[in-house]
This record gives sequence, structure tokens and C-alpha cells, in this order.
Amino acid sequence: MSLFSDPRWSEALAHLPDYLGNHIRVSVTALALGLLLSLPLAIAARNRPLMRGALLGLASVVQTVPGLALLALFYPLLLALASLSFAWFGFGFSAFGFLPAVLALALYSMLPVLRNTITGLRGVEPAILEAAKGVGMTELQSLMSVELPLALPVMMAGIRTAAVWVIGTATLSTPIGQTSLGNYIFAGLQTQNWVFVLFGCLAAAVLALGVDQLLALVEAGIRARSRVRAIAGVLGIAALVAAALVPSMARGPSSYIVGAKTFAEQYVLSALIAQRLQAAGLSATTREGLGSSVIYDALLSGDIDVYVDYSGTLWANQFHHSEIRPRQELLTELKTALARQNVTLLGELGFENAYALVMPKKRAEALGIRSIADLASHAPAMSMAADYEFFSRPEWAGLREAYGLKFRAQRQMQPDFMYAAAASGEVDVIAGYTSDGLIAKYDLVVLDDVRHAIPPYDAIVLIAPKRAGDRTLQAALQPLLGRIDISDMRAANLRAAGGDGASSPDTVARWLWDKTAKQ
Repeated sequence: MSLFSDPRWSEALAHLPDYLGNHIRVSVTALALGLLLSLPLAIAARNRPLMRGALLGLASVVQTVPGLALLALFYPLLLALASLSFAWFGFGFSAFGFLPAVLALALYSMLPVLRNTITGLRGVEPAILEAAKGVGMTELQSLMSVELPLALPVMMAGIRTAAVWVIGTATLSTPIGQTSLGNYIFAGLQTQNWVFVLFGCLAAAVLALGVDQLLALVEAGIRARSRVRAIAGVLGIAALVAAALVPSMARGPSSYIVGAKTFAEQYVLSALIAQRLQAAGLSATTREGLGSSVIYDALLSGDIDVYVDYSGTLWANQFHHSEIRPRQELLTELKTALARQNVTLLGELGFENAYALVMPKKRAEALGIRSIADLASHAPAMSMAADYEFFSRPEWAGLREAYGLKFRAQRQMQPDFMYAAAASGEVDVIAGYTSDGLIAKYDLVVLDDVRHAIPPYDAIVLIAPKRAGDRTLQAALQPLLGRIDISDMRAANLRAAGGDGASSPDTVARWLWDKTAKQ
């Protein structure tokens, strides 16, 4: 099968109107906001050295912050502001997705606009300004009729740079809940769907180049004093924005939003929930790639309606319990704690996806390592890899305390890449997931947690407070409860990670439902 006959291309195309439309909307809004902030500030600072230096310095500092970090920082900040707004004034706003993405991207756009606007305005010949003053122009008239027209070509170059930066950085807005072309990239990396990764990269590049060329047409029109070129560029941009708005206006808002975290299993489960809701005649969409704390906060605030979490994750990270409880006792206490926050624990799916220390089976046998206790004496000479969250989670602190673990080196990497890294010997031990089929694929072994330092991680369905009394939602999801066992989930995870060469989360979710429905 050739690359372009892969059925995942058609699935990628099916998502394009939603992903591209959202990407354009957030990018255009952020760029417009950035211009509204930058242009007046640049004009005000052009003849004020202190203000000019401060503005350019601050904008440069913003550029040193990684894009993903800047986007992520806005979410908790806006969440706190939304809570204060509701407490003080009786109304709140959504801190999820669009708003934090727009604000972060607007900040990212400011440096080239500020720098080029100031450079262009200060580049106007003093003699020209003196001539304008000599014919009786006021400072405002000189600015509008002389300085800005002369500086506009340089300003447009800054706007073009800002537009390309914003469009590129917008692909990183997926983890805070903003749909974008980054959905292809994040989903593809997590599920080893290289078609999605390639499609997302190409789509973002084509969009950035297209917008840059339209703005270049406007710039060329301004330089050559050609209204035709400038108007053609403006009309092209307007047509692009209009095309992005039409699908969302026709589709209308989704009734239910299903969340997912940042690994393959979550993509499959969110697709499965969305499919069950759609089968019940309900409208549903997914928001994938969300961090553990972001996704739970999004549920509490009503930005998503339902998702699958794990009992141990909530117990240790959301409710900050360090003591380990037996499975049923933990579930009972967790259900009570969730109820206090008006979150509904609908039920268990039927399998456990626990953190576990994993290493190559042959090497473990050669060293006589069967448990984490056996590993402890070998750890100082070994390297360990884990996902982006693990080393900052309380579970890792509990493991270190219980077993005295100290590794020679610790590395963070994409969850699905860890297994291949362990199998190839690039790392000695990984923090894997017990429901992952890649453990068997790469001939790895799970080390026994003989001191029970890791809590149980039953997969559970959570429903947002605003949907607590939604019997229709609960009835649609009820058939999933208790139906997915660990072997089925391992097989599904293996398929989602490219085990059969061409499976997407949607395809795997349909397979998983067909298999469990027969039981």
C-alpha cells in the first residue's frame, strides 16, 4: 500500500474543515488583538526612548518563553479570574480553549509589529517632518498623512512576520483545549499516526505561506501605490476568514464535549464515548491532548462535559492523598470526594491502567529483577524514562520513598516512544502503563510493586457538574460500564499505536465497541 492510498488520509481530510476553521479563527483574532495593542503603543513610544526600550524589552522577553508554556500559563490565570468574576459579580467566562490561546498568541505577535512600526516611523527623514510642520500640519496630521504612509511598507513586513509566528504557534494550543491544526500533530504523535503528523505540518505550513503571500500582495500594493494589488490581498484574507466561519455557523455548537488526555488510550476512549453519544442521537465532539490538571479543571468549570480518568490519578493528584487504599475503599472515598465538587462518577469501565516500572524481560531475568525492590540496588547504574508528568507527580515521590530508588539519569519523552527506547536499550527502565499493548509487543515485563506504593488506577467515567442530572447522557454511556477488560484495552492500545499499520482512534474505538458489545 502506497503512502497516499493510506485510508488515514481521507480521515485527515474529514477533520480539515473543523481544525483549519478553528485555527484560522484563533490566529486572526490573536493577530488583530496584537495589532490593536502594538500599533498605538509603537506610535506613542516612537519619540520616547525610555518607553521604547521598555516595550521592546518586554516584548523580547515574551519571545524567550516557549510557546507551549506561554499558552499553558494563561489557562490557570484565566481560571482564577473567572472564579473571582463569578464570586464578585455573579458571572464568569470560559478560561478554556479560545480565550487563553488568543491572549497568549496576541502577546507572541507583538515584538515584530512593535519593532518594525517604531523602525519605520523613526526612519522617516527629519526634513520631511519639518516640511510637514512648515505647511501648517499638526502633529496628528503629520502622523496620519506623512509618517504612517511612509512607514507602512516596513510596518507590513512586521505584520507578515507576526502572522507567520502566530499561525505556527497556534498549533501548540491543542493542550489547552483550542482546536487547531495542532490536533493532527498531537494526536499523530501520541498514536504514531505519521499521516496525521505530516498532514498537520503541511496544512499549517501551507496556511502560513498563503497568508504571508496575501499580506505580501498588500505590502506590494502599498509600495507600488497600486490599489488593485492591495485590495486583492485584503479580499483574499477576507475570503479565507469567511471560509473558516461558514462551517462553524452551519454546524452550530456541539451539545456535548468529550475530553481526553495526552496518550493513545485516552484518544481511543474519547472517540468511543463520542461515538456512543452520537449513536444515541446526541451531538458530540472531542477535545484531546489535555493535561491531567487542565482536564479536571475543565470538567469542574463546565468546559468539557465528560471524560475518562483514573482513580489513582485523582486520588494522588487532585485530592492530594499520599496513603494507599484498597481498590474498593479508594473508589468509595473518591466517589464521595467527587460528589462534594458536584462531579458524577458514573462508573468503572472494567479495566485498570496503572503506572508501573517496566524493563526488557531478558535483561530483568539476567539480573534477577522481578520486583521494584529487586530493581533498587541496580538503579544507580541505570537510566529511566517516563512521560512528561510522571517525575513531578506524587506517585513518583511515593515510589522513591518506598524503595529508595535513585537512577543514574532520568529522561522525559513521548509515552509511546518510551517502549521502543526500553526495547532498544536507550533507557533501562520506563514508567509504563499496565494496559498498554506495547509491553507485550516489545517483550517487556512489569515489575511487581511488592510494597504497594502505587495506588489502583481503575478507569472511571466522570461527568461535569452542569450535566449531573442529565439522564440522557448517563443512559447513552451506561452500556460501556464494566464492559472493557484489560486484554481488550491492551489490544486497542496496540492498534492505536500503529500495531496494524493504519488504525486511527476512531477506527479503534469502533473495533473496541464491536468487540465488547458481543460479550
